[in-house]
Amino acid sequence: MPAFTLTVDQGIGILTFDVPGAKVNTLSTPNFIELNALLGDLEKRTDLKGLILCSGKPGQFIAGADLHELGALAYVTKDQAMVGLKGGHDTFNRLAALPYPTVALVDGPSMGGGTELAISLDYRVISTNPKASMGLPETKLGLIPGWGGTQRMPRIVGIHHAIEMITGGEPFRPAKCVATGLCFDAVPSEKLLEVGKALVERSQASGEWKELRARKNQPLGLTETELFFAMGVAEGLVREKTKGHYPAPLIALAAIKEGVNLPLADGLEVEKRLATQVMGSPISANLIAIFFMTNKLERDSGVDNKEVKPREVKKVGVLGAGLMGAGIATAAARSGFPTAMVDVEDKFVAAGMKRAQDVVGGRIKIGRAKPEDMVALLSLLHGSTDRKNFAQCDVVVEAITENEELKVSAYKELASLMKADAIMASNTSTISITRLAQHWPSPERFVGMHFFNPVDRMQLVEVIRGAKTSDETVATVVALAKRFKKTPIVVRDCAGFLVNRILFPYMVEAIVLLQEGASMDEVDKAATRFGMPMGPILLQDVVGLDTSYYAGMVVAKAYADRVAETPLLGDLVKAGRMGQKSGAGFRKHEGRKSLADPAFEPFLAKHRTGSKTFTPEELTDRLFLPMLFEAVRTLEDGIARDPADLDMGLILGLGFPPFRGGILRWCDSEGAAAICSRAEKYAALGKRFHPPEMLKKLASSGGRFFPVPKDAPKWGG
Repeated sequence: MPAFTLTVDQGIGILTFDVPGAKVNTLSTPNFIELNALLGDLEKRTDLKGLILCSGKPGQFIAGADLHELGALAYVTKDQAMVGLKGGHDTFNRLAALPYPTVALVDGPSMGGGTELAISLDYRVISTNPKASMGLPETKLGLIPGWGGTQRMPRIVGIHHAIEMITGGEPFRPAKCVATGLCFDAVPSEKLLEVGKALVERSQASGEWKELRARKNQPLGLTETELFFAMGVAEGLVREKTKGHYPAPLIALAAIKEGVNLPLADGLEVEKRLATQVMGSPISANLIAIFFMTNKLERDSGVDNKEVKPREVKKVGVLGAGLMGAGIATAAARSGFPTAMVDVEDKFVAAGMKRAQDVVGGRIKIGRAKPEDMVALLSLLHGSTDRKNFAQCDVVVEAITENEELKVSAYKELASLMKADAIMASNTSTISITRLAQHWPSPERFVGMHFFNPVDRMQLVEVIRGAKTSDETVATVVALAKRFKKTPIVVRDCAGFLVNRILFPYMVEAIVLLQEGASMDEVDKAATRFGMPMGPILLQDVVGLDTSYYAGMVVAKAYADRVAETPLLGDLVKAGRMGQKSGAGFRKHEGRKSLADPAFEPFLAKHRTGSKTFTPEELTDRLFLPMLFEAVRTLEDGIARDPADLDMGLILGLGFPPFRGGILRWCDSEGAAAICSRAEKYAALGKRFHPPEMLKKLASSGGRFFPVPKDAPKWGG
């Protein structure tokens, strides 16, 4: 069946795009071939007043490039990239030159190549459908809009709005599409075709479409000062945001800067040339891989048995109204669940309710929520000291103090209050789920649900299955986490689970480096230079040294054969130096400022083991090799289900730099053999620097955690 169907109504051609058997329309090579064949006829038609392009899928327009071909962009050569770029350009140039006015009807999301197709036409009318939007998200994949986006968009909406859309990668909603001139109007979906036809008639009668094309084909006409100012500001903002790690937004800016003051045809040549600088690059390959890993997690039920279905959850309970409990309860209520939040005293409940209101209030202030969202929250979130409120809950998340005896005591009381088939989920970050489940009447309905702080901002939820946790329980909690708008990753039970187990060697090594003579600034800068959002010393102060210390004790006991001793941390905790929350930890904290603290020096002096100097490369190795090796061990132990889950867990839970694709993809890019060779230099420091067997096998065989496909799909229009 064809993807494109042409009909004629009262002299107006209506070209409907509807990819057979697909939920969304995408631009693939076969679709381009089909469209070009149609254009051969459309270019010769003298009986048409105009052409309207629309989607045959209600609530959808064009999602962008075909996913299989998008995946191929990770492996293309510059020559292959140019073939695909030229194919897209040639097609859209033919659309732009049709001998009558053209209109795109956008009902739903229009992304990437879909938007570039739409802006090659004379007009766009968007629906008021809440899902409708137009965007160019290519820079989020390490690419630039390469089918005309960097040149046509500035000529339509102006340079500032074009820069915003292209470098930010965020779509414009209908109102903004109209306000910027990207769309002629926003109307209800059922009115799109009527308005599109009227627009063709009006433009044909007035000849306006010819004037629009003439302007679009000319240079934008900015003065040197205007161009210099716009680019200077944009480049500064992009560099500040990307820290130089993401080249695509800067390449996109270069394409705009070099091309917009040329005739459109010449500007498009600039775009093609610069687009090949990022296509097939390692950073783009990593970002595309993350895109696919994210899609995989969105579809993942959390269990391998596809016959298992999640149970329906109608009401949620949260035990604990502290920082984590209130955050989880807020997420549940904001997702539409009647939620019971229970703590032992009214003052704790009141504090939890205030935290919940502060989350929504903060979002109202920045325009991401409305006052009615606060009303909805308060109508769904019920705070109390009475645990009988859990009687009708389908899932209860326990989020009390990280004390095993206290948790077990709570389970014994709740078991007699909750429904027999209710699921108990613990938000513990360190305590064994298998061990905790022994104190629940039905261990198959006991699971870990580890949120990260702050809950309203952190995307990851570790779903930890104990030895007896059932598939149905896992699938139910995974589905629930997604309803909370989180990304769940299922892991097996072990000390530290996935993220904290891998984080611990990195945090410990930072302290060891201090003891050996490195400065705090050197250690933290090595991490941020690598791409981490903050250094490990500052991170410990932010998290809380007490949290780091007590959680670390659990992990250290489990993996004593490869843990370096850091009594410095314990001394700081005993002295009341808890980090940011107490005003002092490794550094002194005043508001948002972190300052060197002379009072810290006596603590360090007591544990100093040397006065070494380190090269930047040594600091990187010392911080990240133990982290990598522990990550590989989690794969060996079957804690993570696959390498993709592990990489995404660290990206979402730790802020591991996305441009590196995850710690295992970073290893692939460096080469397992090179990593093992580098580790030899540090072998005397202990087992934490001894490569695991899995890594040594990859090194000897030239293997990778993510093998390159032997037959990568071709890409091109």
